[in-house]
Amino acid sequence: MSLRQRLLAELVGTALLLAAVVGSGIMGVALSHGNDGIALLANAGATAAILYVLIVVLGPVSGAHFNPVVTLAARLDRGIGNREAAAYVALQLLGAVAGVLLAHAMFGQALWQPGDHTRTGAGQWLSEGVATFGLVLTIQLGMRRRAGAVAALVAAWIFAAYWFTASTSFANPAVTLARALTSSFSGIRPGDVSGFVLAQCLGAAGGWWVARRLEGPPAA
Repeated sequence: MSLRQRLLAELVGTALLLAAVVGSGIMGVALSHGNDGIALLANAGATAAILYVLIVVLGPVSGAHFNPVVTLAARLDRGIGNREAAAYVALQLLGAVAGVLLAHAMFGQALWQPGDHTRTGAGQWLSEGVATFGLVLTIQLGMRRRAGAVAALVAAWIFAAYWFTASTSFANPAVTLARALTSSFSGIRPGDVSGFVLAQCLGAAGGWWVARRLEGPPAA
């Protein structure tokens, strides 16, 4: 695939991922009548489902990263060059913002609405580190052992991590930055973004390192 095709896949995939995350949060709250558990279940289910679909249909085009730390891991594995990695991250960020705006537009909300959900503290940061560690480890080991199952593995990990982490598993710097642009159920205060992103980067590095220790470098 050409670089242009791969970048388009990353842009569209990340935009649809964020539209699903934010849109399902808005719909979940609207239909759950104040029951946060039901809203979270809807949010987690929709996110896992869209991840499975996007990885299956766009994976053959771009690798279906949709996440700067996944791109970083691919770069460390020498599966992608510096130029491509930088372009991937840029399009992921652009797509993430576009997806949030799309979700707001679909529900007739203001397009720009700074996040107001407080998500900070040691427990939240640890949760993001664990969520991202597990995501990168899942991808790394999944690609080595059962590449055809990676879409299901990633979807399953994210669905589970929504529930067992205190942060509800953002596990993605592009997603985190974009969710600072929504005051809906899935939002985050802009001031809390840096702590999340740092924890995600550390968790991703840990996941990549453990995968290397367990399985060695990936095949060419």
